[in-house]
Amino acid sequence: MRSAERRLVRFPLPIVVLRTLSVITAALLAVDAYVHLRDAHLYDFATGGNITQGNLFRVQASVAIVVAIALLLWPRWLSWAVAVLVAGTAAGAVLLYRYVDVGRLGPLPNMYEPTWALPDKRLSAFAECAAFLTASAGLGLALYIRQRTAGAASAARHQRADQRSGVGTPS
Repeated sequence: MRSAERRLVRFPLPIVVLRTLSVITAALLAVDAYVHLRDAHLYDFATGGNITQGNLFRVQASVAIVVAIALLLWPRWLSWAVAVLVAGTAAGAVLLYRYVDVGRLGPLPNMYEPTWALPDKRLSAFAECAAFLTASAGLGLALYIRQRTAGAASAARHQRADQRSGVGTPS
């Protein structure tokens, strides 16, 4: 049995939980992306600059799709960290602009929208908040697995080195 296979056998439950979290988080990011792509045209009105809220929706949706795919194909700590950032900033933005009239920020348009009554705004906000929570849990678990497998690999290296040098073997 190869070293990687032994590590998977040693930590089956955390690996299963990590994969489950990656599927859930990817699905939540996909919901968020779908809503943003579908509603982007509603926010393409002229704001005095090249950056419209519709364009920001499209960029956010594209990034969410890429991160969702990364989580499904490569659920490592770096993918999880990016997912936490993407979901967290999206959730933070929708909550901020729902309750605070920030105004224009440099080239960004004023995105204040003091209502939850718009189509699928609640769904998108729920998906973003839930994705932030599941991605945070996935990041923590991925770091735990990384630490445990690194510790097990280090112990195995030391054991092999001791066996080669004859340390700890009866004479």
